Amino acid sequence: NRTLFFDQLSKSLELAASKNGILAVLFLDLDRFKYVNDNLGHDVGDRLLVAVAHRVRRSVRNVDCVARLGGDEFTVVLDELDGPAAAAAAAQNICRVLAAPFQIDGHDIFVTSSVGIAMYPNDGTDVSTLVKHADTAMYRAKKNNSGFQFFEASMEHSISEHVRMESDLRRALENEELDVYYQPQARLDTGEIIGMEALVRWHHPIRGVVSPVEFIPLAEETGLIRPLGDWVLRTACTQLKRWMDMPDMPRLRIAVNLSVKQLLQSDFATAVETVLANTGLPADLLELEITESTLMENAIDTLEALHRLRNLGVRLSIDDFGTGYSSLSYLKRFPVDIIKIDRSFVRDTPSDADDAAIVTGIIALAHSLRLEVVAEGVETVAQLNFLRDQSCDILQGYYLSKPIPAEKFEPFVLSRAHFKLDGFASEAISADTT
Repeated sequence: NRTLFFDQLSKSLELAASKNGILAVLFLDLDRFKYVNDNLGHDVGDRLLVAVAHRVRRSVRNVDCVARLGGDEFTVVLDELDGPAAAAAAAQNICRVLAAPFQIDGHDIFVTSSVGIAMYPNDGTDVSTLVKHADTAMYRAKKNNSGFQFFEASMEHSISEHVRMESDLRRALENEELDVYYQPQARLDTGEIIGMEALVRWHHPIRGVVSPVEFIPLAEETGLIRPLGDWVLRTACTQLKRWMDMPDMPRLRIAVNLSVKQLLQSDFATAVETVLANTGLPADLLELEITESTLMENAIDTLEALHRLRNLGVRLSIDDFGTGYSSLSYLKRFPVDIIKIDRSFVRDTPSDADDAAIVTGIIALAHSLRLEVVAEGVETVAQLNFLRDQSCDILQGYYLSKPIPAEKFEPFVLSRAHFKLDGFASEAISADTT
């Protein structure tokens, strides 16, 4: 299919060149296909791909070429077009027909698609360039959640920038440009600081502080997430053990975020065990966080990995809870100890009845399963009071403190180890945490 596609595209380009015509190459990728494979099985996944191919085929003209390049990627060649508008209409139609549910083995399966468009001759005049540019546009469509996207020359700059950022991140790991900041957590009933979340920061020599939103996906894509994740885990555990050896410091726990690529490494549990052994940190003081979406999209593999970690004695938590698609039956299957409510729900709880109901329900659900609840992104007295009324367990957010560097964390804890909740705001906001 792949070879036939490239042959057909080559012939179409020859024809377009001879007639001074216009054609489009569409590059299509299914969103969340891995979730279907992981949770419904590869047989259902294979039949879904066949059904997708049939729908795409029916959504374009008989003269157009449709091919599956591999995995969940499809390409379409639209010959003899009047202009870009016709390509946009075709892409929009493909997205529309694929949005309707697929019924396979009694399952209603919902998938969405991202489509990139490259136009001949404006975006390229040969097979490899057009396919590459359509692929580039598809990734932009996926990133922007826009359905489809035309290729633009500026995307080439983005790719060059991407390569440069990868090189810079490799250098940052070698040159100690990375740092770990710590955001305190406190119990809502007593005001006692019980732990912190470790958050990586990148101090780029030219760009300044680079957001984790930018470099964590880059690290995952380039394979740097393993050395980066290992460094964060080792640094965080080493620092907490150092604090625990201080006579005046209370017993604290530390939460470290995991990416799916870290978690699903076959030897990751061994790596965690090695870090704990080398640092001397008790396993129950380490909390490993995985996002709800990661948990559900890789359910089978994730379940096995979590059990291996649980056997070490570490705590496990679900981060950003409420943003994914968990059900009670799924939640009961996973060996987790803690649920962290996403800040997007916490933000409007005092004024939005729907968010208030969601947060109330999450807390009740978690407590019924004997799970601890952490509310992230708490910034106001109104949010704090609402969460306290719902018997939420732990507070994290700027109302208590920004993430702060290690040298400021110890004095922060020692000066605020026991205090009234009403004392959070005035002290935290005035604290020098920049």
